[in-house]
This record gives sequence, structure tokens and C-alpha cells, in this order.
Amino acid sequence: MNTRTHEHLSPRSRTTCRERHGASGGHDAEDHELLPLGPSLLFCPGDRPDRFAKAADRADAVILDLEDAVAPEHKAAARDAVAAHGLDPARTIIRVNAPGESDFSADLLALAPLRPRWVMLPKASSLAEVDRLVGALPGVKVLVLCETARGVLAAPTLAAHPDVVALMWGGEDLIASLGGTSSRHRDGSYREVVRHARSSVLLAARANGRSAIDAIHSDLADEAGWRAEAEDAAASGFTATACIHPAQAAVIRDAYAPTADQTAWARGVLAAAERNGSGVFEHEGHMVDGPILRHARSLASRGLASSLNPHLSDPS
Repeated sequence: MNTRTHEHLSPRSRTTCRERHGASGGHDAEDHELLPLGPSLLFCPGDRPDRFAKAADRADAVILDLEDAVAPEHKAAARDAVAAHGLDPARTIIRVNAPGESDFSADLLALAPLRPRWVMLPKASSLAEVDRLVGALPGVKVLVLCETARGVLAAPTLAAHPDVVALMWGGEDLIASLGGTSSRHRDGSYREVVRHARSSVLLAARANGRSAIDAIHSDLADEAGWRAEAEDAAASGFTATACIHPAQAAVIRDAYAPTADQTAWARGVLAAAERNGSGVFEHEGHMVDGPILRHARSLASRGLASSLNPHLSDPS
């Protein structure tokens, strides 16, 4: 179980989706997520259709990957498999290849008959790239992956695109684009430039009312690290965390779910607000004002969403 206290929470409601177009001018905790899929998003190689259903069962949503998880000689087979997948389209995201690669056009052509609901655009850096994707797949909602120096700097512009619903970031490609060699220090913590990119993408997403997805943790032996980063992501305002192993999905989901103490605190604050009416009031020795009330409402919504979602299967 996680041990976060209510002082560390700045969560978001994840229960429903209200479509909005263009820049929103801000995002409060009561607003609905444009990407209402739950906190654990599990990558699955596009050339492994035998794993598709299992991945979808273990996480809140599956990301069928046509890019980094697939070797060049298997790209065509992966496109065929992903284009024919039988998963729930509402809980399936497809990551295509980057716009600058030849496989990008082939991906769009293969996916056109499928008409996917959610598509992730890697190494995004311009509105023209998003427009090209949407033009080939009308009606699609786009998750832009800001994982290069250009992409991180373009995050505010990308977040304002009417068909973008979420922003994600990535550390290793970012460091590669900078000419570096590692995104983390020896103790596992992020380097300062990576922390800056993570914060920048989160701020750009939330300022424009978009959902925000935290990056994967690639050290599969570091369960404590998975949990710590997921707890920090939830407390910081991310919508979800991406992962690459089924065991990580369960840990992420638990990290985003409020504890019993947190839920009780939120309910107590909201009940006190009902009794005290509008304005600032004291509750359990602390002053409660507008921002704290919004934290409590968000926390209550997260608790409800967690209780309504089906439990993840045992990853063993």
C-alpha cells in the first residue's frame, strides 16, 4: 500500500471526458480528463499479437507500439497485426512511427480502415505533424510524445491543437537529441535537464486543459523506483504513467489510487464545507480555502474512479 498523506496530493478527476477544442486557458481539478483511460498505460510490441489481450487485461489501457518496440524487419508484420487487433477501441492507443520516418506514411495507410480512436505521435515537434496525422485518420484524438529538445520546447504549441488530448514526455530520446548519454544519475534519479523537461510538458498540458502522461521507468528490477515515480506523478498532477511490464501496471494503479486515510480526509473536508458554507473555515486544526477544497473534490473523484474501475489481474 502507498503511504502518501493528503498534503502531497494535487490529483485530477479521471472519470469522464468533456471534449474541448483549442487552448482552455487553464485546468482545475474538477475539470474532466480528455483522456479518461485510467492511470496505467501499458506498452505492447505491435508484432506480438499473442500479447495484445493479456496486456489489455493487465492495465487500464494498452499502447500497441509500432515504433521503438518493433525491429525494422518486423514493421510490416506489426502494422498488419495492429490494424487487425480485436481489442476495445476505447482502451487501445496505437503508437505510430515518427513523422520523419518512412514507416510513418505506411502506418497511416494501414490504420485508415481501422479508424482508431487514440493515436500516439512520437517525437512530435510541430503542428504540421499533428495535422498530417489527423488528415490521414479523420476523427482521431492525438497523444503527442514530446521527447526531443524541439518537442519539449514546442509542448505549449502542441497542447493548444484542438485534436491533441494528451502530452507525454520521454527521457532517453530527449538526452539523445541533446547529444548526451544517460537520462539518470547512478542513484536512479533524473538529471536536471530531464526533470525540467518533465515539468515543462506537464505544465504545457495542464495549462491547456490536456491530460498528461508520465514516462516509463525502464529499470524492471527497481520496483521501489516505479512506485516512487508513480506516486510523485499522481501528486504532481499527471493523469497517467506509461509502463513496459504488466507488473508495473498494477503498481502504478495502486500509486494513483488514494488511500483510505486520504479518502476520509477529502470526505471530511467536503462535509465541513457543506456545514460552513462559502469562504475560509477551519477543519481539524487547518485552514481550508478554495484550493484545498479543489484538492478534496479531486481526491474524492479519484477515489470514486478507482472503486469503479475493474481490478487489474494478477501480473504473475
